[in-house]
Amino acid sequence: MHKIEKTFDINVILLQVFSSLESIRNERKIELIYEMEASIPKDLKGDVAVFSRLLSKVLTFVFQNTKIKEIVLSLHAPEDFLYEEFISFKMNDTYIAKEKIQDYLENNVIKELEILEGKIVDDKDSDIYLNIPFQINELGYRRHYRLPDIGMLDKKVLLISKSEKITQSIKKMFTYFLYEVDTGFEAFKKQGNDLSKYDILVIDDSFVTDTFEQIVAKIQKKTPIKYVILRGSQTTKVKNSDIVSTNLIKPVTQESIFDLIAALFHSDIQLVVKRSEVTKCIVDLEKILSKSVTEDILSSDNFSGDNLNHLIEKKKELSFPLLNTKLGEENTKKMGLSYTKELKKFLEIFDRSDIYFRQIVNEKASNKIKDFCIDLEKQSKLIGAESMMRFADIVSLIFVYEKLDMLPIYPGRYHIELQNLLEAIRKHLGIKS
Repeated sequence: MHKIEKTFDINVILLQVFSSLESIRNERKIELIYEMEASIPKDLKGDVAVFSRLLSKVLTFVFQNTKIKEIVLSLHAPEDFLYEEFISFKMNDTYIAKEKIQDYLENNVIKELEILEGKIVDDKDSDIYLNIPFQINELGYRRHYRLPDIGMLDKKVLLISKSEKITQSIKKMFTYFLYEVDTGFEAFKKQGNDLSKYDILVIDDSFVTDTFEQIVAKIQKKTPIKYVILRGSQTTKVKNSDIVSTNLIKPVTQESIFDLIAALFHSDIQLVVKRSEVTKCIVDLEKILSKSVTEDILSSDNFSGDNLNHLIEKKKELSFPLLNTKLGEENTKKMGLSYTKELKKFLEIFDRSDIYFRQIVNEKASNKIKDFCIDLEKQSKLIGAESMMRFADIVSLIFVYEKLDMLPIYPGRYHIELQNLLEAIRKHLGIKS
């Protein structure tokens, strides 16, 4: 059999291979992730039929033999792809015995490799490492995806996904276009929880709720942020089209990101909005996305004070212990900490913090109040102070609903809550008040 060379789009082939493996992917519940370096050309010349068959056979073998639920296929190429170069296809962390992989490759895909003039690379850092030569279709170009307008450049992205592997893959593809990308809640907190600093918000669909989308609708009235949902190809439920700018479908390729950017900004490329001129939009995404706020209350009347009061009253009806020592001991043990030391630390940090809280509320220092509540909830959760966690949660809801006029009553409530908690901690530690 001889090599039959044709020009093909590498992105199209990767998606076709992904689709051809649908049955086994679903059966084994495996997520296939493509990671593409910026040096990978879009259009290549090679035997596309044999290449597709090779990828399908190797991936099928991996899916059948791995227990890992996320498999990353990484594509690497020389930085200067001049005419004909090797493209490397690597897979790591499959947890399949190296001998078993070697035996399969040598007995099942060696013919395809011979036709493609490729080779198996023995590399201690990779489970599978194949080198296959391809010709570039477009000589003399180093950037293989060119945005059609300068107005599509210089954007900032916030990417929130539960999968670290998917996050890093997509981040790499955005940075191809020199976009600045923040990933995860911690990076967002470092930006002051301010969504106005971003042009694009990409959220994994597993986080999305009707409640969150109502919040997004409110945010979009303040800042021209593009809201993108990252979802699987088989997802049937598509969120509100008037809120969602577009969907980013997995598996993501470099061309997916190119198409995404073009779709988001094609109609307003002449509109230049300076971030300094955009109203700040402070929102605690981690709290909103990780907790299920009562949706039926929100749905009837968006963010009204009556609904917030109703929600707060419902939370207050629930009974929580001042200090759940069993929970606190479990939490600290998981983190390799001493429960007694963390209780003493809480006393040192938050004793007389009610005075500070009253001060920042009087000053209407919203950012300081939000940071204080985040720290309070984090430390309360660690030691099992469930009642104080509820208090911090209620104050955070006030920010979600933007009902800051309700805050002045909370320094007094915090004073009582704090004194009760400190007394419970001292009692547990055997410290006299």
